[in-house]
Amino acid sequence: MRSTFIRTLAAAAAFGLTATLAHAQQAAPGWPAKTIRYIVPFSPGGVSDGVARLMAEQLSARLGQPVVVENKPGVSGIIGTQQVARAEPDGYTVVGGTITTHAVNPFFIKSLGYDPVKDFTPVALVGMVSNALVVRADSPFDTVQQVIDAARAQPDGLTYGTAGAGTSQHLSGQLFQSISGTRLRQIVYKGGSQSMVDLIGGQIDMVFETVAAARPMIDSKRVKVLGVTSAAPLADLPQARPLAELGLPGFQMQSWQGIFAPAGTPAPVVDRLAREIAAVVETPEVRAKLLMLGVAPDGRGSAAFAQFQRSEIEKWGKVIKDAGIQAD
Repeated sequence: MRSTFIRTLAAAAAFGLTATLAHAQQAAPGWPAKTIRYIVPFSPGGVSDGVARLMAEQLSARLGQPVVVENKPGVSGIIGTQQVARAEPDGYTVVGGTITTHAVNPFFIKSLGYDPVKDFTPVALVGMVSNALVVRADSPFDTVQQVIDAARAQPDGLTYGTAGAGTSQHLSGQLFQSISGTRLRQIVYKGGSQSMVDLIGGQIDMVFETVAAARPMIDSKRVKVLGVTSAAPLADLPQARPLAELGLPGFQMQSWQGIFAPAGTPAPVVDRLAREIAAVVETPEVRAKLLMLGVAPDGRGSAAFAQFQRSEIEKWGKVIKDAGIQAD
């Protein structure tokens, strides 16, 4: 009786596996049959690169074909993103998109060379990235309200460092000014690390840095964290409260990491890839690694991601226009 029961379970499991594989093939017949290129429009070593390499490794195993990461950095992510916009929509080229490349670039750059909505199909939202408002350890500011009061008393007197227009640091600063009714002076650096060096050295007053990048300085007490840009407290930075609770009602600024395919990519391919990405993001191993990169796992599929992207474009378009920023 026991052996019969075991054989029945084994047969059922085999049938389930066969049905799953058959469903996958039916959903995207013949795909993938060759290497998939995963374009990262930023330099190696950053959050986008780390997310891409983690996802590529996992997707290669699940799809049975290599997923190869290629870095194509330059001009706020434009170069690599343009390349994917013009790629064959066959499911063999995707791009790691962010709030910069797929939401706010059009508001800063007139000759973008691609439309972040019309030229792409959102596949999946991998995760969200929050910033922390930090000041140097010996800063006179101990609270967000003190920063607001000083900024109101000295229009353009306080400085904040960014890695350029449209970055999460810049957008955080713009939203801070919009909600608080203040004016800050942006100091642009080639990378976030240099802004943190100048912050510690006293050359600038504050930085809205990603939590992952700021953490070593926070842990070593070289900077003070005054708040975080997420709507809710962060599990990996429990001592910091959201800026929305600290005198900036409605404040929420989170960058994001997503995967896009060229417009016209077959729906069955997009659906299959979205399911695989969601499954990868749900694994404890990947979730832990994403959190180490400062990325809160998400996993929303194509339709929900598309809706989210449109809401981000609308939100940040208003903030940027209210700030009087014109595209160059």
